[in-house]
Amino acid sequence: MPHFTVVPVEDKSRSEYDSSVEGLSWVDYREPPAPLAAGDSYDTVSSDGHGNHKENSPFLNSTEASKGGDYYDRNLALFEEELDIRPKVSSLLGKLVNYTNLTQGVKEHEEAESSDGSKKKVSKSPSMGTLMGVYLPCMQNIFGVILFLRLTWMVGMAGVLQSFLIVLLCCCCTMLTTISMSAIATNGVVPAGGSYFMISRSLGPEFGGAVGLCFYLGTTFAGAMYILGAIEILLTYIVPQAAIFHPSGAHDVSSAMLNNMRVYGTVFLILMAVVVFVGVKYVNKFASLFLACVVISILSIYAGAIKSIFDPPEFPICMLGNRTLSRDQFDVCAKTVVKDNITVASKLWELFCHTTNLTTENCDAYFLMNNVSEIAGIPGAASGILKDNLWSNYLEKGEILEKVHHPSVDVAGQKNNLHLYVLSDIATSFTVLVGIFFPSVTGIMAGSNRSGDLKDAQKSIPVGTILAIVTTSLVYFSCVLLFGACIEGVVLRDKYGDAVNKNLVVGTLSWPSPWVIVIGSFFSTCGAGLQSLTGAPRLLQAIAKDNIIPFLWIFGHGKVNGEPTWALLLTALIAELGILIASLDMVAPILSMFFLMCYLFVNLACAVQTLLRTPNWRPRFKYYHWALSFLGMSICLALMFISSWYYALVAMLIAGMIYKYIEYQGAEKEWGDGIRGLSLSAARYALLRLEEGPPHTKNWRPQLLVLLKLDEDLHVKYPRLLTFASQLKAGKGLTIIGSVIQGNFLETYGEAQAAEQ
Repeated sequence: MPHFTVVPVEDKSRSEYDSSVEGLSWVDYREPPAPLAAGDSYDTVSSDGHGNHKENSPFLNSTEASKGGDYYDRNLALFEEELDIRPKVSSLLGKLVNYTNLTQGVKEHEEAESSDGSKKKVSKSPSMGTLMGVYLPCMQNIFGVILFLRLTWMVGMAGVLQSFLIVLLCCCCTMLTTISMSAIATNGVVPAGGSYFMISRSLGPEFGGAVGLCFYLGTTFAGAMYILGAIEILLTYIVPQAAIFHPSGAHDVSSAMLNNMRVYGTVFLILMAVVVFVGVKYVNKFASLFLACVVISILSIYAGAIKSIFDPPEFPICMLGNRTLSRDQFDVCAKTVVKDNITVASKLWELFCHTTNLTTENCDAYFLMNNVSEIAGIPGAASGILKDNLWSNYLEKGEILEKVHHPSVDVAGQKNNLHLYVLSDIATSFTVLVGIFFPSVTGIMAGSNRSGDLKDAQKSIPVGTILAIVTTSLVYFSCVLLFGACIEGVVLRDKYGDAVNKNLVVGTLSWPSPWVIVIGSFFSTCGAGLQSLTGAPRLLQAIAKDNIIPFLWIFGHGKVNGEPTWALLLTALIAELGILIASLDMVAPILSMFFLMCYLFVNLACAVQTLLRTPNWRPRFKYYHWALSFLGMSICLALMFISSWYYALVAMLIAGMIYKYIEYQGAEKEWGDGIRGLSLSAARYALLRLEEGPPHTKNWRPQLLVLLKLDEDLHVKYPRLLTFASQLKAGKGLTIIGSVIQGNFLETYGEAQAAEQ
């Protein structure tokens, strides 16, 4: 029950009120109203005809409304202990730049960095629309490294049909989550701070802290994944000569690549962390450039696919029998070549036979019994290759990429010279590909993170986010279809482009040059990494400032301008763990787990609030339903266990430990969350059920009223009464403890408050 304080006040004159409460325009009902001038009419909005003001604050007259004042955010409560005018919500939230790829609050830090002690500028009101405020930031966050580095490989392994299913599952998950997020975001004032504030204010501090930290870890590992993607593009396709470790002796090809990723990844991480520490304004300056790189790269894929119908690009693939050969060690795809009218052994013969003698018998048996041939790597959309790429072709680790139905003579025994073939570097399956692909559909929270920028957040967030998901889903579906229709299957399954002279596979299809995709994907990946390293520390800072996890208090502080320095340091250290894993395919499922946990609880929050029918649950976004939220929650849970059941269990264990820790520490936060409402509804339901009939003797519980005396220090005078009552109510009954304080209520109210403690 709420505690109401009754305080006697003495009558003051109007002048005293005017001097004590500034900023309020009072209506004195003791004076007769002034006669209306000609042409004037009564204010039907602010008055009901009896001098009682309705829509505006009860202490505001209609003269302020005529001046254009906006009192939408004034407190309209019927009872208040304090009559302080709160600052306008728009002034608290609307402090971000027009278009930025950064999260809430960065604009304030940026202005504080560049300020030189001059007079503070008046903040502009939020003016961003759906396109610049939600649609483009969501597009930029959703499109990422997986589209350029792994989508072709996924289509080659899973086939077009199963790839459609993977994309459909992931996009349905994010679409249903967006519907739930839109309902939460449009329920009253749009919460600033993204998913953490949505979940914590809807499900309480325990769930909010647990899921907030999971979302923070997901964003941090996303930064590591983007950095690893940038290093893979740099060392595999741009400057392979920059590799420090080379495959020789103790280092095979995979070990050398992993060590290169660790060294260069650590260097990139340090450089990006320094850029974020020096000033996020430098990240913001390149936001448009990074977005342009993504758009141009995607357009070049469509242009190349259209061009392949009439003029397919020439990327011949060298086949030995039905096995795919790696083209990085030879130029001519033939066993012999003619020089000066003399047939001599080719470089390929030397590699397989270790000699130039054409009559040797020590050659590789498979090499001698099979012919060498060339096939088109990009036959084009009109070639009919789509029917061969419809079905899956999963491989085990170390298995050679083979073209189905291509003529070959099998040789029994151990396979030799494996380093000359294109091999599968990891074991693949449907579940593995789901975990690797899912990060390419995350980023749907970008609009809710920028609620302070938006002119009409309740309209822009649902419309912009849903349009962004529809657009990106269409791009993914069309890319799956185009890749399957234009590119040879063995090339699709070639993850690093070994069969096409170390070219990026999606780059071979693009027009006008493969370098458009290579350079564009490199810069967009670097930009995405900077965004993650910018957003994750601020999320941790928001959690620390809520003070629901006491040991994180240090991360709520930072530089003078509020920049989260300590949180950035912790973020860099955690991201380094992802860098040390050094494999994009291993890091992607980890962050998939954390994002899926976050999306699961967004759906849960919407479902709980809808089913409870709480009075404050009135979303402006009407196209939601609790069944859709439960479906989204079920898909999230299913995807977690489909992609990696042990990662899913670890993520749930981490979230559960954080939940119990916050509960153990006693998070005394009252945010009007749904879990408290669920407890009240359960208690009400149980009490109503008890009234259905007289209780049975077996179910009798003692209901005690214990009256205690207090001493001078307001302590219990006879504490053994409490012990006796505890023994009496061993049957788990209810006990009410009270005491009587003599005197006037107004005079002894403070004493009563102290005794209650």
